[in-house]
Amino acid sequence: MNRTDSLTTLKKVLKIIARYRFLLILSIFLAGVSVVLQLYIPIIFGRAIDQILGQGQVHFTQIQAYLWQILVLLLIAGVASWVMNLINNRLTYHTIQEIRARAIRQVERLPLKYLDSHASGDTVQRIIGDVDQLSDGLLLGFSQLFSGVVAIFVTIGFMLSKDFIITTMVLILTPVSFLVARYISGRSYKMFRKQTTTRGQQTALINEMVGNEKIVKAFGHEVQASQQFAHVNQELQTYSQEAIFFSSLTNPSTRAVNNIIYALVALVGALRIMANSLTVGGLTVLLAYANQYMKPFNDISSVITELQNSLACAARVFALIEAKPESPDPDQALPEAQGLIDIDHVDFAYDPDKPLIQDFNFTAKPGMKVALVGPTGCGKTTFINLLMRFYDTDKNHIKIDGYKIKEVSRKSLRQNFGMVLQETWIKEGTVRENIILGKPQASEEEIIQAAKDSHSWEFIQQLPQGLDTFITDESLSQGQKQLLCITRVMLQMPPMLILDEATSSIDTRTELKIQAAFDKLMENKTSFIVAHRLSTIQNADCILVMKAGKIIEQGNHDSLMAQNGFYTQLYNAQFAKTAE
Repeated sequence: MNRTDSLTTLKKVLKIIARYRFLLILSIFLAGVSVVLQLYIPIIFGRAIDQILGQGQVHFTQIQAYLWQILVLLLIAGVASWVMNLINNRLTYHTIQEIRARAIRQVERLPLKYLDSHASGDTVQRIIGDVDQLSDGLLLGFSQLFSGVVAIFVTIGFMLSKDFIITTMVLILTPVSFLVARYISGRSYKMFRKQTTTRGQQTALINEMVGNEKIVKAFGHEVQASQQFAHVNQELQTYSQEAIFFSSLTNPSTRAVNNIIYALVALVGALRIMANSLTVGGLTVLLAYANQYMKPFNDISSVITELQNSLACAARVFALIEAKPESPDPDQALPEAQGLIDIDHVDFAYDPDKPLIQDFNFTAKPGMKVALVGPTGCGKTTFINLLMRFYDTDKNHIKIDGYKIKEVSRKSLRQNFGMVLQETWIKEGTVRENIILGKPQASEEEIIQAAKDSHSWEFIQQLPQGLDTFITDESLSQGQKQLLCITRVMLQMPPMLILDEATSSIDTRTELKIQAAFDKLMENKTSFIVAHRLSTIQNADCILVMKAGKIIEQGNHDSLMAQNGFYTQLYNAQFAKTAE
């Protein structure tokens, strides 16, 4: 990311901060109060020192008055600084809360195409880790940047009131410190950017390996996984060390320049005392201000380094927030469907250079049970994605009861489908909460009946609190999770069904019972069944045989077997006995 992109990201952050302008203005005001009072204290110290005229010539009463003034100013400055920090915390966390909420909302609005092309671990890293880094940078910025800027201008004013020549010398030498800090921060930002990107890759890899640890162990992939992690970890270490090295140079480099300026102020001030142009107390004040004046630059240089890291993280978060969302939903809703589905010569490809679904043309009449079979990668699941509008067709349309699905809202479309996938999903919550996902208003009787119809009621009764048992993705076996997913559909009773290997994780005995329940459920409902086991779809009204994204054969089981074509080869491969 170049400097222009960095400024663009900063403007986006400031735009969000501007919504809390009252807190921002109050924080700046308190920073000013605290800084002005703290910087006024050296002047009082200088006046107190000038009350010491020589041996036996010390005005103790006046010195005591000055000391009481200093104590009062310190207390007021301390309270102002404390309240400012409280406001800065609130301002930071309001900002971060909004950014993270926008990121989560955006994930819900993003098309599956984006989520499929980005590692889930990297997306999680953006929402959690990168936002935390941004939070740290903002908190440091609010705490030190405001105070630093105010301190610089106030110090210049106080110094000018004491000695014009020394103040001018300090102002002339100050840009040297800035140039050093700018040179180093430019180098460190590139390293922080690489560090943040690599951290996202590391999170994605960890998420992948931990989530699939059984597969890793089953195939003896532990060594390769460790080596892959070690490679990414080494890259992260390299970028982190370089980023920290460059950023750590900023403070000592600027301090070295500042110490030189401090020494010159002492030398010139001593000469001016000898020329009776300055008092000892006045030099004390100027030395204090020279030190105070350079300290904000040191603080600001540290803040800039941290902000470089924060802006690198913010850029990744905003890239997620500003990713192109799904196309807007039409206002029109699809009414409860009768089940007439017309696929009109549809084309689709995930990659424009690699066509997948080509000239898919088929009409499913209401109540028809349609099975999709074919080799892996032929486009069966892709067709389901198009039907549910997880992806949009590239050419022509899919219609339901005469409505183009692109012209109705996605929610109304998906409410008309019940879908059970091979991949199960259980959310953390009670069994009841998982079952009523598609029908929150369901009664106790409806839930129990759906559980009985799907044959999940038997194992639900064995759980400690039955329907109110709290479960996670690890609480149940794969078969039990799939039974709960089937129960959801049984409860919802939608007018159309999609079953994508819906009984793949269930034992044969239970599968036969569920098949009977499905047959009952599919009565008078348009149903699409994706199946690899051809025994489960022999009673389908129409079987679509797919290959390379096209329908190459269609008909019922008997007619397809009579054709002695590709379907027959698939069937015989599963059921024919090989003679010795």
